Amino acid sequence: MKIPEVRKNINGMSGYVPGEQPKGLSRIIKLNTNENPYPPSPEAKKALENFDWQRLNRYPDPVGQALREEIAAYHGVSPDMIICANGSDDILTIVSRCFIDPDHALACPDPTYSLYVSLASLQDAPCIRIPLLDGFELPDDFEEQAKGASIIMLARPNAPTGNLYPMERMERLCENFDGAVFIDEAYADFSENNCAEFVKKYPNVIISRTFSKSRSLAGLRFGYAIAQPELIAQLMKAKDSYNISMLTQAVALAVFRDHDYLAKTVQAVKDSREALAKGLQEAGFKTVPSETNFVFAMPPDGDGERFFRFLRTKNIIVRYFPGAVTGKYVRITVGLPEEMDALFDAVKEYLA
Repeated sequence: MKIPEVRKNINGMSGYVPGEQPKGLSRIIKLNTNENPYPPSPEAKKALENFDWQRLNRYPDPVGQALREEIAAYHGVSPDMIICANGSDDILTIVSRCFIDPDHALACPDPTYSLYVSLASLQDAPCIRIPLLDGFELPDDFEEQAKGASIIMLARPNAPTGNLYPMERMERLCENFDGAVFIDEAYADFSENNCAEFVKKYPNVIISRTFSKSRSLAGLRFGYAIAQPELIAQLMKAKDSYNISMLTQAVALAVFRDHDYLAKTVQAVKDSREALAKGLQEAGFKTVPSETNFVFAMPPDGDGERFFRFLRTKNIIVRYFPGAVTGKYVRITVGLPEEMDALFDAVKEYLA
């Protein structure tokens, strides 16, 4: 008996490749997947300690209603404008199920978060990849190039470049595009502004957020999206039945309520980000203005892969993206101060 055949599009796709999660972290400086270098709020520990483990024989709340209500109040919207999920990647999967198939294309900038392209392949949907301009800005005719797509997916701030598309440009995009506009705001807490208010004005907009970056819960997996109630109702049909564990709901709710801790750690990351960018620039690197918790940087020799491989010999892992444009750069996650010191020691050695 032979191995059964999967769908042709699955057989032909490469699949999304996540950032490396190496073993032996005590010996490695890990600056490759944009995790927060600081631990989560102490409220996470309290929630774990107070969790009633005997309840685990029951299924969790299928929609995470307590979280929906808390998040809705924070954003000044109604709970029926919130959908909760197992990370914002889960939100992306739900949205792709709803909007793209062989007859309904996805449009996205290039370069951007590569999961968008993988999701199009998974749905056997065409993917219109629209090159960004110099400086990684959206072209003026982005909407025209996206014409015919059922949805635009873009990250703001963008990944892996870190830059923030101007607010007025985003307004114009949402007004001019006939389909859905998905704005991935994974890094919004590190940026000077965000598009969350758009959902009150534009019925075609979906905003997603994650707890993996600013709230230091990458290992827990929680994210959510905001949109008009009618749109959220459609997304609810496409989500998995119990997509957020009981434990995740308890910890995420406790962490979300600790706004003071969020503000403190976000400011620490932003301060380190600015110091990282400045230090790299002084060493001759070209950096893209960042509104995230990472810096996209080109070494003086313009060889991102060489610098990436050199750092590995120093037990420092950053992210390298092959490509005609991205291959000149590496993406460096903001780490703890001592990790940044080690990075700059390696930079000096590389340039010597």
